[in-house]
Amino acid sequence: MTSKERVLMSINHEEPDHVPVCATYTPEIAEKLMEKYKPEGDLGVALGNDMIKISSGLENSFYYKPDAEYTCPYGIGWRNVHNATGLYSEIHKNPLADGGIQLSDYKLPVAAEDTGVIEATKKAVQMYGKDKFIIGSCQCSVFEAAWYLRGLDTFMMDMAADPDYTNELLDVVMKYPLEMGLKFIELGVDMVWLGDDIATQTNMMISPNMWREYLKPRYAHMFSEFKKANKNIKLCYHSCGNLQEVVDELADIGLDVLNPIQPLAMEPTEFKKRYGKRLTMYGTLDVQKVMPFGTRDDVKKEVKRLIDSCAQGGGFILSPAHHIQSDTPIENVEAFYEAARKYGSYKLKSI
Repeated sequence: MTSKERVLMSINHEEPDHVPVCATYTPEIAEKLMEKYKPEGDLGVALGNDMIKISSGLENSFYYKPDAEYTCPYGIGWRNVHNATGLYSEIHKNPLADGGIQLSDYKLPVAAEDTGVIEATKKAVQMYGKDKFIIGSCQCSVFEAAWYLRGLDTFMMDMAADPDYTNELLDVVMKYPLEMGLKFIELGVDMVWLGDDIATQTNMMISPNMWREYLKPRYAHMFSEFKKANKNIKLCYHSCGNLQEVVDELADIGLDVLNPIQPLAMEPTEFKKRYGKRLTMYGTLDVQKVMPFGTRDDVKKEVKRLIDSCAQGGGFILSPAHHIQSDTPIENVEAFYEAARKYGSYKLKSI
């Protein structure tokens, strides 16, 4: 069975030969893995990933340049902040903040002109498209895009006090993920992945009613357009945190896959019981405690526990619940893949 077949069966809530596996890495982890394994092609494929992800848009603004400070194509000012094990990118300038650029004068990047993403997608489809499951990703899609431009506190106040401006801004930022999603589909990806962090570890950042007013209609529109372009395209959505108040509604508007099921926010076993027949779970492995601070055995035991409790009936893609962070021992990354191979086989009841 190919990786593509394996992932598709799981998303269709069937049991393939093996639980699909995927992980992504911060630059520091990727560099260490590249140095050790020296893969000829995609690093994740060499380690055991069933999926290949091409990122676009605001996702690519993180680590966009190695400079201490830089401006990304969205006009957002970033700085690289060093810590004990690497660095992370954070926003320090919002171009649409009060006193900055007016929305009427703002120029959003154009998806059709993002030649780097387009060429990377063509290459991935050509090299791996027959065997691997190809993802076109455009996260930080709507909510995050708006507050990155405006500033979080300011945009929160916009949503409460100025719905006309809020709707205008959201319509502007939605153009890129909509156009890029359609371009990804044209280029032959298997899944389009959108995302906005709309929740903390305890609850949502905005009320469910505010989500329904501003965000749900726009996701519904994009999902509908993607399905019109290819009725078989799979749709994924990312939000860290506890967003259980709107999970059913995401499924109602056509979502197939939810990522990352952050385990310290939504316990994976309970999530499987509640939503497992409606959505495919993609993620679940803790990157806050287990991956960086656990032993190899801790990682393997948690992988086994997750497979035992979440894999039945398909609908499960095993992955760390975010990029593997720079403070994670390489031995634990290897333990993740080793345990996935050891414990991930199905008994082939459904095929």
